[in-house]
Order: sequence, then C-alpha cells, then structure tokens
Amino acid sequence: MQHKIIGDPMPVVICDLAQDECMITEKGSMVWMSPNMAMETSAGGVGKAFGRMFSGESIFQNIYAPQGGPGMIAFGSSFPGSIRAIQVTPDKPIVAQKSAFLAAEQGVELSVFFQKKLGAGFFGGEGFIMQKISGSGIAFVEIDGSAVEYDLAAGEQLVVDTGNLAMMDATCSIDIQTVKGLKNKLFGGEGFFNTVITGPGHVVLQTMPLSGFAGAIASVLPNKG
Repeated sequence: MQHKIIGDPMPVVICDLAQDECMITEKGSMVWMSPNMAMETSAGGVGKAFGRMFSGESIFQNIYAPQGGPGMIAFGSSFPGSIRAIQVTPDKPIVAQKSAFLAAEQGVELSVFFQKKLGAGFFGGEGFIMQKISGSGIAFVEIDGSAVEYDLAAGEQLVVDTGNLAMMDATCSIDIQTVKGLKNKLFGGEGFFNTVITGPGHVVLQTMPLSGFAGAIASVLPNKG
C-alpha cells in the first residue's frame, strides 16, 4: 500500500492499493475512491465489536478492497488538524485518545485500553478508556490541531494539560497530579489536575484538543437563556 497525506487544515490520506490489499475504517471516513473499490461492513466478532465501541468507535468496521486490479481510496479527517501514519508492529502497540483512529491496513487491530490507575482514568483528561492500536501494518491517526512529539527516556516525565495527549507508545504510563495551591485551582484557569506521562516511549501531543476548541466557541456564542 502506497499513501500520501495532503491538505491543510483538513487533511486527507490517499491510499493506492494493490488487488490483494484492503483497508479498514471504523467511522465511515471515506471521502472518495476509484469505482472498483468494494465495501464490506463487519462487526469482526462480538468481543472486538464491543471493545471498539467502548474505545469511542463504531461497533462495525468497513473493509474496502479493490476488484479486478489496483484501486484508490481516500480518508478525510473530521476536525482541523493533522493525520499521522504509524507503523504498528506486534511488539510496539500504540495508545491513542478516543476517536483518534481513522483507517488502517487490515492487519491492524483496534481495541479498548483501560488506564491502570483509576485516578488517571477519571481525572487525566482522556477519560478512563483510551484506544489501543496493535497488530501489524500502517495505521492513520487523527491529531487535533498541530502535533508536537517527544521521546521520553525511562523514568523521564512530561506534565500535560488535560486533553493535549494525542497518543503514546504503550510502554509509557499515565498518572495525574493535582495543581498546587487553592488559589491556583480556583483562579488559574488550568483546572484541578494535570496529566503526567512517564517514559520510556514516544509521545505525541496536540495543540488544540476538540474539547478546548468547543469550549472556545461556546464562550463567544450568545446566551439565549
């Protein structure tokens, strides 16, 4: 499979497939394709279907494959930002924010990832459940806004505002820390908690999470009450 990512700030990824290749998507994000592309909708088993649902995706997945020769298909982002191509291998799964998954080669699997620490799940900004992208192949992930990347050594930490964690290697861990000082909590505008990411592993942050964008828009809308 050959691919290219184009467009700004609403990118698409265009995939050129050989006859024996196929792509999966969880969100119906196909935007255009060659006429010989055929689609099949599948739940992929009850356990996998509910795992995808709890991770913020649809129970069903669409499988696209070319018929009678090579084909082309494009998948579009749902929010202004970036699309990243990730090489997933069995020994290097990725953990991503809910609804980050866009599309992937068929050897890639999407499942639910539970935070090991309840505090990080409820207050860490990404919720108790995130997505785990595993298997083998190339996956395409949506990033809200622009992406900023860090490589953390073992034990090295990064403090992140809630919602700005886009994805990380599964070798990283997440915890929370309380913002110090009552005045800081009440008037600092940064909330009560921050997310703490501990390495080793690669971390991708996003500059404008969808929740922050929605809050900014809501703050300037007229109050009809």
